[in-house]
Amino acid sequence: MQGAERTTRQRIAEYLRHEPAKGGTLANEFGVTTNTALTHVEHIAASLQGTDEELLVAPPECRDCGFTDFDDLVNRPSRCPECKSENVEEPSFTID
Repeated sequence: MQGAERTTRQRIAEYLRHEPAKGGTLANEFGVTTNTALTHVEHIAASLQGTDEELLVAPPECRDCGFTDFDDLVNRPSRCPECKSENVEEPSFTID
């Protein structure tokens, strides 16, 4: 399929097969909101079940204390539960 014929979700999946990306990056690249991009990523993960591919997630990380044990690996937390800093890096996704 050519680019115009593929859905946004298919184009995001293809993008993630070539390089890791954060939700904000996907939103900018594909002209959708960050929440919409993350919804697409969740659906892509589900569609990969039972295939040779998998969605890999680099979890959010606090830039101040290095905390990475967040409950939700997909969404960017508003602040770190450990040090309360709002300086939290978005999670990054790739398909391998």
